[in-house]
Amino acid sequence: MDQQKTGSLIRALRTERHMTQKDLAETLGVTDQAVSKWERGLGCPDVSLLPMLAQALGIPMEGLLAGELEEREPDGGSMRQLKFYVCPQCGNLMTATGPACLSCCGRKLEALAFQKPDEDHRLTVEQVEDDWYLTAPHPMEKDHHLSFAALVSGDQVTVVKRWPEWDFQVRLPRRGHGMLFWYCTRHGLFRQAL
Repeated sequence: MDQQKTGSLIRALRTERHMTQKDLAETLGVTDQAVSKWERGLGCPDVSLLPMLAQALGIPMEGLLAGELEEREPDGGSMRQLKFYVCPQCGNLMTATGPACLSCCGRKLEALAFQKPDEDHRLTVEQVEDDWYLTAPHPMEKDHHLSFAALVSGDQVTVVKRWPEWDFQVRLPRRGHGMLFWYCTRHGLFRQAL
């Protein structure tokens, strides 16, 4: 850990969050003199404080240890670049329109890779009024079910969550063409064009 780089990062992130040294110190249970010492590169936070410090500053612990954050060029954030992340512990669903560092339940999440549906994971798609009506004979059991369906177009995404107790029947608004995604808790993410 480079004390100067880490100290500069702590100061920049603290001020970005409109926190005083005293505010940060109270959050961590240390003195404001300790925070001042870190920010000037004259010392490092105790290892036991790093997870709490990273959380207070809103960054991953790896960035804190490196003393810098990986910044990317803006890419416009088109919904067509949407990536899905699912927590293997609690099933929480998150999305991002570009590269992201997401975590849930203490686990770093990786973007799901999609695949073409096989016979066991095909959806029946019908047009009903102004909606797409999706159904599937897929099992809807606690440890094996279709968890969500999402329709992604250039500027919008519609996500519908499903639970194991329900049959898989979903209505999504029909808005031109787009990509349909759905997620099986055992076999992963599937995709097809609409």
